[in-house]
Amino acid sequence: MSAQQAEPVTHIDDDRFRVTEWRFAPGAETGWHVHGHDYVVVPLTDGQMGLVGPDGKKAEAQLKQGIPYSRRTGVAHNVSNIGETPFSFLEIEVVENELEQTRLDVMRRFSAAWNAHDLETIMELTADDCAFHASAGSEAEGARHIGRDAVRAAYAGIFAVFPDGQWTNGKAMISGDTGLTWWRFVGTTAEGKKVEVDGCDILTFAGEKIAVKDSYRKTRS
Repeated sequence: MSAQQAEPVTHIDDDRFRVTEWRFAPGAETGWHVHGHDYVVVPLTDGQMGLVGPDGKKAEAQLKQGIPYSRRTGVAHNVSNIGETPFSFLEIEVVENELEQTRLDVMRRFSAAWNAHDLETIMELTADDCAFHASAGSEAEGARHIGRDAVRAAYAGIFAVFPDGQWTNGKAMISGDTGLTWWRFVGTTAEGKKVEVDGCDILTFAGEKIAVKDSYRKTRS
């Protein structure tokens, strides 16, 4: 006879956290699973927890109400209630890391598309409600291009001015909704003027797409 399943109740599931309350009747178990995120467990009651690892090795742990513990991504086990009374705990998973990894991948694809002068992919990775603040212009923010049509035209204009433009030695990092890329731009204008300067882009994300590209570039004298 198969064991009774523990009851999961999801309280929060957004782009930063997933909070699940696990309720265990005596003898109930989660079933075999691998944790895909860092997580914290907060016991809501005392309890006697049984653990079976990937090698079949068994262990026991005493849950104390309100005393939390944390574990890293990759923990693999089956969790069961080996006591005579029900127990429950909150499992708080940090899922923001997953979104940040997705956004980093978007930034890498975005940079590669710029070096390939692939306007279609660039716009595919750009949000519908988007803006581009150029590194130069009459306003404090530089020339501001608002909306997909304006942004697309501005990007196409950069490729027209620099037919061989490349953003070399690119690096990227992300924190929350903000991404940062920095690079050395190398290009030649249609008139033959060579340009080689360092610069960076501050990218603002909306979900998994880039909503704002705010560009900064050195000026050589």
